[in-house]
Amino acid sequence: MVDLKALSEAMQSGRAKDVRVLVQAAIDEGIPASRILDEALLSGMDAVGVKFKNNEIFVPEVLVAARAMNAGMEILQPLLVQTGVQSKGTVILGTVKGDLHDIGKNLVGMMMKGKGLSVIDLGTDVQTDRFIEEAIKHDADIIACSALLTTTMREMEHVVNAVKEANLRNRVTIMVGGAPVTEAFKSSIGADIYTPDAASASEAAYKVCTERRKA
Repeated sequence: MVDLKALSEAMQSGRAKDVRVLVQAAIDEGIPASRILDEALLSGMDAVGVKFKNNEIFVPEVLVAARAMNAGMEILQPLLVQTGVQSKGTVILGTVKGDLHDIGKNLVGMMMKGKGLSVIDLGTDVQTDRFIEEAIKHDADIIACSALLTTTMREMEHVVNAVKEANLRNRVTIMVGGAPVTEAFKSSIGADIYTPDAASASEAAYKVCTERRKA
């Protein structure tokens, strides 16, 4: 019998090969894909997020854990689709126009996926219109913008204004983050949420999406 706790621990340790083997073994034993997802992969990524927030582990450890989770998800995804397991919410994620930094953005995306959210990662140097187009296309709950340069921070304000112009302001929550971004800056441009790190960003996004689905 596959121990889902052992699977979770393998994922947290970044042992991608072990994760693949254990996920397949759990499926072969008839354990539902949704249970493997919730009790092993998502709970494991939650634990990683807590450790990261508490400075018990750092970016490299989070990245290897996320890769291990993705290894398991590759096997689980088709089964989850077949059984109709719904995403807990959809996030459009990207680094704003003129900015090519992606480490922080990638970390946020991995953490959000670890909360069971669907993440549409647009990459870096994302034009304002693209955030809007993808939000409409995927009926997104959140647009999450990242910037690492002070010179590109103002692009976030353009995204906020474009969301208003597209009449999406009541439907889409706007999150902002990145090294130079602050709570005060978030308020000054009219965005909804600022978080200082990836773990907090994933928690905030999860809260927004779950509350929206209760409403």
